[in-house]
Amino acid sequence: MPEISEFFGIHITINYSDHNPPHIHAAYGGYRALIDIQNQVAFKGFLPGKQLKLVLAWCVLHEAELMENWNLVRSGQKPRKISPLVKG
Repeated sequence: MPEISEFFGIHITINYSDHNPPHIHAAYGGYRALIDIQNQVAFKGFLPGKQLKLVLAWCVLHEAELMENWNLVRSGQKPRKISPLVKG
């Protein structure tokens, strides 16, 4: 799975031949979760509270880019990198 972003130790990947709903894979330490891009919710797996909140906030900020990447990988193309979340 190509990594599309990484921030605060959280790795975000997207799979070429994945199932609906449109989603990303988030990993932090030994934790893993599938995150629905359009509804900004974890629907499988687990991330600690703080890391989940960071990923969901990032999804809200980058929803359009995430959906573009979803469409790219569904058509067999390479996804684009997306800017990480940074401390303000």
